[in-house]
Amino acid sequence: MSIPKSRRFTVFIKFDSRGKIVIDGDEITISLRSIPKGGRANQELIKKLADYFVVNTDGIRIVAGRTSKKKLVEVSSQEIPESK
Repeated sequence: MSIPKSRRFTVFIKFDSRGKIVIDGDEITISLRSIPKGGRANQELIKKLADYFVVNTDGIRIVAGRTSKKKLVEVSSQEIPESK
């Protein structure tokens, strides 16, 4: 089953080396390895979410919270697979 067009998620960031992604409804908790300097953590977040949802990185947009551990992220595509 898929969800058309786009979907927004509240994303909670943890900084550790596990690289784990946990999705519960519209909330995602994700572990990142990058340090939050110079946009590196946001770049890693976008890459990991794009890989997880099997979309291009252009389909991931940080709507709010660019400098926070809590973000609002929009995932856009023709078809977005439901959470694994």
